[in-house]
Amino acid sequence: MTNSNADSIQIKEVFPYLRTRDAAAAIDFYQQAFGAVEDFRLTEPGGRIGHAELKFGAATIMVSDEYPEYGIHAPAESALTGSAIHLHVQDVDAMTQQAVQAGATLIMEPADQFYGERAAKIRDPFGHEWLLGSEIEKVTPAEMQRRFNAMFEEGDQEC
Repeated sequence: MTNSNADSIQIKEVFPYLRTRDAAAAIDFYQQAFGAVEDFRLTEPGGRIGHAELKFGAATIMVSDEYPEYGIHAPAESALTGSAIHLHVQDVDAMTQQAVQAGATLIMEPADQFYGERAAKIRDPFGHEWLLGSEIEKVTPAEMQRRFNAMFEEGDQEC
């Protein structure tokens, strides 16, 4: 099937959008923990942040306060989130330490992984999970699959 509108329907960019209970505090945390740079924010007269854009290196992540009246909710405090954001960083150990010092909860200590990264997991104070990784070796998809299979054969599935 040929699509004559292919150029008009192609995805140009993807922006993760984080909803929080305190967007101003979340923005401060992301700046301290990850070195994010705020591009701009839209703030209601009452102080609630309707939209903010932060630069994480070349990537943009959007943040807002929750708006329950419009069905926009932050992660529940006691529930695990079903998604994570992966930041590929220069030094995963240093970034993990910086994030924890800023208030993140350490989920997984930095460790070398089968897919060629040294990786860690943290949860920010607003319920969002972050994977932090630094490349330690180039691994082909075929070798990654071989190592993945071997990991399950050995019974060690944490990744």
